[in-house]
Amino acid sequence: MTLLSENEIKDGLSGLEGWEHKENQIVKQFKFKNFVESMGFVTKVAILAERVDHHPDILIEYSKVTITLSTHSEGGLTEKDFNLATEIQEAS
Repeated sequence: MTLLSENEIKDGLSGLEGWEHKENQIVKQFKFKNFVESMGFVTKVAILAERVDHHPDILIEYSKVTITLSTHSEGGLTEKDFNLATEIQEAS
């Protein structure tokens, strides 16, 4: 997999609502009504991630879930990150 250029990252972010580029990753915090809704969302993300064999870092803070994506094996952002971010956004 090829690392994306800065322009490709900007283009990818333009199609994603609320995602931010931080260093070599993209990050978004999702907010829910309560812990149970947060965990339901995390379960959806886990199923999506397992299906494509690309696993995000997930931080759960009661009603907030922060998703961080980066292709660790490549040392930065690839198409895989933006594809999964799109699927995660649709699942939220």
